[in-house]
Amino acid sequence: MKGVSFVTNDKNEKIAVQIDLKVLGKHQEDVEDLLDIIMAERRKEDEDISWESAKRELKKAGKL
Repeated sequence: MKGVSFVTNDKNEKIAVQIDLKVLGKHQEDVEDLLDIIMAERRKEDEDISWESAKRELKKAGKL
């Protein structure tokens, strides 16, 4: 696909994808949506924490 390249290691194994957003042009939002979905899937197994606990941690870190 034009604008998408796979980066390989010494064993010719695919290790990364390089996306030229300028080439993809009008599909840039689609690529960003795909990345959002990938990140959400990776976090699916993360431990849930309560909102109160999250607020407490953010305040402790000075971010809230």
